[in-house]
Amino acid sequence: MRIASAARGLLEDGAPVFRADDEALLRGAAAFETLRVYAGRPFLLAEHVARLQASIAALALDPVEGSEVQALVDDLLDGADGVLRLYRTSHDLVATLTALPPGLEEERARGLALRTFDLGAPALLAGIKATSYADAFAARRAAEQAGADDVLFLAGGIVLEAATANIWWCSGGRLHTPALAAGVLPGVTRGLVLGLEEVDEVIADVAELAAADEAFLTSSIREVMPVVALDGAPIGDGRPGPAAARLQAALRLRSVA
Repeated sequence: MRIASAARGLLEDGAPVFRADDEALLRGAAAFETLRVYAGRPFLLAEHVARLQASIAALALDPVEGSEVQALVDDLLDGADGVLRLYRTSHDLVATLTALPPGLEEERARGLALRTFDLGAPALLAGIKATSYADAFAARRAAEQAGADDVLFLAGGIVLEAATANIWWCSGGRLHTPALAAGVLPGVTRGLVLGLEEVDEVIADVAELAAADEAFLTSSIREVMPVVALDGAPIGDGRPGPAAARLQAALRLRSVA
């Protein structure tokens, strides 16, 4: 892992990163972004910075300028593929660069199984990308223990999103995704897909997703990831579908443009 701090520059291995009195550690009050790096090029960096700035404002943290983020990122890039993370805490702006998680293409080939978890109502900070992911990851672990790959959150039966991804489905040749008004994160990859094809942004009951022809997730790291099962039942024919393959190919083309 390579780590850079706006306050201290590129950090040596093992150097401390966050202060013990940082609100990020004390209360999980930090804004962050995660994005793919393709051959040393951060993908959709400007869009991620814009969302980071919106999250910073919502969490009442000190603002950052895009030029400040760019200078920090430039300290880290090494020409390889990877995962870039940006953190705005109460004391610092930090960026990290790590390798991609293993097994992404194997997951894409087989598709994911999701297990639903009903929140009852959207979270208070719905749509804000903050580091307080403890509940989401606890739900994901419960889904994994039940034999699934990830969790799908609902709010009174209304489809929201996965732990770290937006959900999409195809029915009757139409592409659907939950509207932001449902309380979902405005994913940057979500925004890219909205610009590629005609999409219905909806408030939908989970039964509509369960009856879809195919489904998939989108996120910066997983890109377009097929979903083949929900609560133990297949979606469509239980195999990755053509819309996911088409949009994954389009995303990769855009990443090298």
